[in-house]
Amino acid sequence: MSETERPRRNFYGRLKGKSLKKSQKTYIDEDLDALSPGAVDWENNPDRTPLDLDTLFDGRKVWLEIGFGGGEHLVHQAGQNPGVGIIGCEPYINGVAMLLGKIRRAGVDNLAIHPGDVRDMFDVLPEASIDRAFLLYPDPWPKTRHHRRRFVTPEHLEPLARVLKPGAIFRVATDIEDYVRQTLEQVPQHGFDWLAEGPEDWRAPWDDWISTRYEQKALREGRTPHYLTFRKR
Repeated sequence: MSETERPRRNFYGRLKGKSLKKSQKTYIDEDLDALSPGAVDWENNPDRTPLDLDTLFDGRKVWLEIGFGGGEHLVHQAGQNPGVGIIGCEPYINGVAMLLGKIRRAGVDNLAIHPGDVRDMFDVLPEASIDRAFLLYPDPWPKTRHHRRRFVTPEHLEPLARVLKPGAIFRVATDIEDYVRQTLEQVPQHGFDWLAEGPEDWRAPWDDWISTRYEQKALREGRTPHYLTFRKR
């Protein structure tokens, strides 16, 4: 694939919020480059050469978190699973800065961070290379005309299915009922089985779950979290 074949991709989310604190700017200046998974952006990898995950994580299993927000869950999973390498993708630079502070405090060393669009990451992940993926409280895009912007659409699910191994687990958490509807409608169409056998399988969080700031906000505002688990066929 050459640079002239770069796909046209619209991006609808936020890239930056409030001005970063001095400490957060320091985290980005001093820590971010060392956590790079390799050449992901088109500018640095126009030929879309696949990442060498075996070298990156010393042959460990690799997980992927799509849109890690402030990084609470990502750092928690890294600490609980030191034998796994985890890639986090997040284009919102304020969230990236918050994550970097958490990494310093936790002292975890099994993370790689792409501060950009996960679709660029999908381009360079080898086929069937990811053992687990997380999509936790994604942007709900509540207006009907914006539903096509949601992650659970073919534009995202097709490349996700390509990079996940057969039998890989895909977890989705959301407090938006219509997002649940679209997830259950779209994800199985792209090679996944929903693993729920009864209501408690989507009402109760996973055993290794850590409630994020966003989830706590949703609970305070009376919205109900849903926890959906899929397995790649």
